[in-house]
Amino acid sequence: AGSLMTTKHSQPQSTFGKSLTSTSTTTPYFKIAESTEIPSYVTKCPSNGLCSRLPPDCMTCNTNYSCIYGKPATFDCKVKPYVHCLDQNNHKQENFTINMTCQFCWQLATTDYVCTNSTNCMTVSCPRQRYNATCTVRDHVHCLGNRVFPKMLYCNWTGGYKWSTALALSITLGGFGADRFYLGQWREGLGKLFSFGGLGIWTLIDVLLIGVGYVGPADGSLYI
Repeated sequence: AGSLMTTKHSQPQSTFGKSLTSTSTTTPYFKIAESTEIPSYVTKCPSNGLCSRLPPDCMTCNTNYSCIYGKPATFDCKVKPYVHCLDQNNHKQENFTINMTCQFCWQLATTDYVCTNSTNCMTVSCPRQRYNATCTVRDHVHCLGNRVFPKMLYCNWTGGYKWSTALALSITLGGFGADRFYLGQWREGLGKLFSFGGLGIWTLIDVLLIGVGYVGPADGSLYI
């Protein structure tokens, strides 16, 4: 698991090997220690791009955990070995600063990380069941602490609502709010009923939204 607060790396193995072999050419052991292997994180680091746009795995930052939660924070960073990036003037840069919100990775919005799905969830009888997921922060997002973390998530479930029924009601009786009433959205249903489907405009919009699945049951469950 990567972390924004990364300890500073020591001199690369290849340089270490070279420094040893420079003083002697008669010991084959030190020649074997010499290596040109490129670290795996380099594949995630765009070459000759802006340093401030690099993924967190490509840099080492002096993280300040005493920053005020939810407030903007600035941290001093340095690119890792074998990473090449530029500043705003297209000049090679190694030291730079990044701006982020002071919060731990597990406190991010759900859109800022990706989690594993469960194959053992009950989808009908237990709407509040949870499962243990492993979540990974997206590359372009910066945060404090571990970038891979466990999280308890709700299982996907269904309350028995059918997409075909909701769409049929929206097309035929949408002007009276029947589709919204069926989905448990009583306020929207009353609004459509007393406005005659928003003079037809709301009715057409709901047909499209229900057709693409954007509007669903009020309880957050999935269509059958």
